[in-house]
Amino acid sequence: MILFLILAGLSIVFSLLVVFQRNVIYSAMALVATLFLIAVLFLTLEAAMVGILQILVYAGAIMVLFLFVIMLLNPGLLEGRSIAWWILGSLAAVLLLFVLVPFLSDSGRLLPGQAPAGGSFGSPESLAQSLFTDFVLPFEIASVLLLVAIVGAVVLAKREV
Repeated sequence: MILFLILAGLSIVFSLLVVFQRNVIYSAMALVATLFLIAVLFLTLEAAMVGILQILVYAGAIMVLFLFVIMLLNPGLLEGRSIAWWILGSLAAVLLLFVLVPFLSDSGRLLPGQAPAGGSFGSPESLAQSLFTDFVLPFEIASVLLLVAIVGAVVLAKREV
């Protein structure tokens, strides 16, 4: 419970930094930290598949796109980087490493206790079963929206070239 409260408090702090930060780059980096903390919360719930997907998809791929668009629109914001943000980022990376070490070792679970109902919570099988039975319509709607966004981006890019 203490670990959950620490992670939840940190995620609230970083999510508030996303909103109140004046520099867009710092706001995006605070969003990356929030997404990592949410992934660690999923790992504490023994939903390793969802936690890893959170890191790969949101903190990885989506944030790379966000930062690419931010830098494309306003590269002047990159001037005046401070060393404090490098230190804060390094400290956050080291803390994340210490939190993830129990999951990478043979020591077992981060939180002691029983496995969630059925023991398959967050597994690839249960995730796929839920996605393609209960949530097939929202999944298809999201795929169509992503396809429309890709086509729109290509049309806008072609107009400028």
